[in-house]
This record gives sequence, C-alpha cells and structure tokens, in this order.
Amino acid sequence: MMSLQEDSANHDGQTLNDRVEKLLSFIYNHEGLDEARGNPHKILAIVDEFAIQNAMMIVGGPKGEIVTELIKEKQPKIMVELGCYFGYSAILFGDAVRQNGGERYYSLELNPDWAAAARQLIELAGLQDFVEVIVGRSDVILDEFYRSGKVTNIEILFIDHYKPAYLTDLKLCEHHGMIVPGSLLLADNVIYPGNPPYLEYVRSTVEQKREVAKSGPPKGYNTTGLLERTVKSWMPAGDAPFLETVGNPNIVYHSVLRQPEGERDAIEVTRCVGVQEA
Repeated sequence: MMSLQEDSANHDGQTLNDRVEKLLSFIYNHEGLDEARGNPHKILAIVDEFAIQNAMMIVGGPKGEIVTELIKEKQPKIMVELGCYFGYSAILFGDAVRQNGGERYYSLELNPDWAAAARQLIELAGLQDFVEVIVGRSDVILDEFYRSGKVTNIEILFIDHYKPAYLTDLKLCEHHGMIVPGSLLLADNVIYPGNPPYLEYVRSTVEQKREVAKSGPPKGYNTTGLLERTVKSWMPAGDAPFLETVGNPNIVYHSVLRQPEGERDAIEVTRCVGVQEA
C-alpha cells in the first residue's frame, strides 16, 4: 500500500514505488525469466536476487516457511491476505494454498499501483487464475466479503498491512462471526516494527477482553506503542476504522510467537480454539 501521506524512502532516497519499478525492470530483463515463467518459486528466486541489493518489504524465506507449513497443516479452501505490496507473499502462499487443494487466495491492497505490479508478477508466476488482488481498504472489503457471502468464515488470515488496522480488522471479523473455532490468524511484523495493541489483544483472556469491552467500541485506531512512521504512513491523516466495534471478547485464542533463529522479526500465530459462554 502506498502512503497517502508520505511515500517512505530508504537510505539512498528511493521511494517504495521507485523500488517496485526498479524490481519490475530487473525481472523483465533477467536472463532467466523465460525459464522462470509459470514457476512461482523461480519467480520469487529472481525477486530474492534483487532484494539482496535492494531493501524490500517482503516476508522472506524463514518467516515464509512458517506460514507455508501452517497452510499445509490447515489446507484451507480460501485464504485471505491483508496487504499485498507487490505480490511476494501472494505468490508464495497462493502457490502453497493451490498445492494443498485450495480454491482461492484473496490479497487485499490499498494502493492500485502496487496492486497492478503484483498482478504482473502473479501472472508471471502462473497464478493469475488462482490469486485475486482486490484494491481498496481492507476493512471495507472484509465487510463486503461477509455481506456478499464471498467469505463468511476465516480459515487463514495473513495480516501484513497498516499496523493500527491489525486489531480493528480482526475485531470487524469477530463482529461478523467470521472468526470461528479453527480460524488461524498469522500476523507479520509484530516485533519489527512491532504491534503491541494487537499482541495484547490476542494474548488476553476472555475475562480481560470482557473488562475492556465494558467501555464500548474504541474511537479510532489504538496506536499505543506503535512507531510514529507506521501510524503516519499508508492512510490519510485523521482516518478512522470503517466499523467501530468491540469485536467478540468471548472468543478464546491460543497465541504463540514464532521467530526464526537469527531473524529480528516474527510471526504471531493465533488460533481460535473456542467461544466462552457469556
């Protein structure tokens, strides 16, 4: 998702969009492209080659392996991703869902330019008929998924978008009853840049969540402990969640941090294991 306030730049002054354009040029001019066409892992190998010399916001191999292992275990029919960027995780996880008997992979992306780049890479990987990139706000699209019947139960949700929206989007899904026993939530970047509000929520007991819910729906996003740049990036200033809700505090989660050895970041793996009677 492109910043609607500021397009973040790396140390050499390149904006994220500049890097995506540079990546596409690198791929389309790569000597191994013809051989890689239609092969998701070979396309990603070219991306990894590019990423060695260029800072890219990708899930990467070690964390990606955690997710693909869980896809193999869960074998979802449908998997939803929040935050596509240029499609790395959509290719990696979409291919895993397809190989394990799935039917569809939905990747939600706010920025139409990044979504267009992702679609190009997804087509190069041969996944264009399986992975669907949908442009728009994640909370609005999730609401539309539920109301249209497109996705009524979350099997696996990969969360890697606007950091303050991790928690509000989860509560929206809870509110609609999309989180059910067996639902699997996989949240990236929970250590770097970090997401204390999300971690506190999925690690809380039902009693703790009920107590917080007594105050009613929160106003706006909870940005406690979030880096200023993650709050100011991606969404318009003064933006608010599409739906303000306490979610469903009666849901019981079992949540663990999965941090690959030597990695500074981790995946929070959260399972819905039941619903406690009020």
